[in-house]
Amino acid sequence: MKMKNRILKWLLTTIMLLLALIFVAKFGGPTFLQNYIKAGIGDCTSIPILCKSPEGEIIVSETNNTYLQECIPYKFPKVELCAPKGFKIVQELIKKPYYTKRKPRNGEPVIYLLHQPAGYFTKLYPNLNKVGITDNYTFLNSVMSAKVNHIDNVTDAFFVIMKGIFIPDLGDQNKAIMTKFKLKDKKGFLNYNLGDKNNYFDCSIVDGKGEFFKIYIRDTQVKLDLDKVFTIISTITNGQQKA
Repeated sequence: MKMKNRILKWLLTTIMLLLALIFVAKFGGPTFLQNYIKAGIGDCTSIPILCKSPEGEIIVSETNNTYLQECIPYKFPKVELCAPKGFKIVQELIKKPYYTKRKPRNGEPVIYLLHQPAGYFTKLYPNLNKVGITDNYTFLNSVMSAKVNHIDNVTDAFFVIMKGIFIPDLGDQNKAIMTKFKLKDKKGFLNYNLGDKNNYFDCSIVDGKGEFFKIYIRDTQVKLDLDKVFTIISTITNGQQKA
């Protein structure tokens, strides 16, 4: 019953938000709509990531097999991967509080996982196919490319809102880097921040079947680099579909 009430509350909130956006867009225009979103979510100063977009693309032809041998296989409902020792591995549902209200105790390293089936995100907002959103990857591309200063209509506002939900804690967002990547049968978006005391990696992945996976890593011991993270990404799969 609690889960049903939670889902109902989310749906009602989303509907009310969309109705408010439509009203603002119709009677206020793009500038008023931008100000509405900035007041409700944030601007380039308070949330710098809302004014960034992916730059370039990393093509990964080989992964680090030596490092892979140091990783441990983990199996969750629908998700399997190999992850390094010393990390707490958690499968979560996508919601903003998962990285603010559920911080790891004592600053321990943690990896959060998420999976959604092919075509899942195209159903979140009506008429997405009219703007070229036909699968999980094109949806993610619009989310990651969204900028709060480039809002011209309700659809633009929707993607900015989703960007605020999709991208978790990256530490100092002014230092965060956003990029695309391709790795064998996987492609997606990597947002990361390599610091002196903490590393953050937000990996949004779409496999060859169109399924979505998210790997969010809070590396509080500064053990990982891009090479190791791509090795971890290469192992993620939907275990239930294995023959």
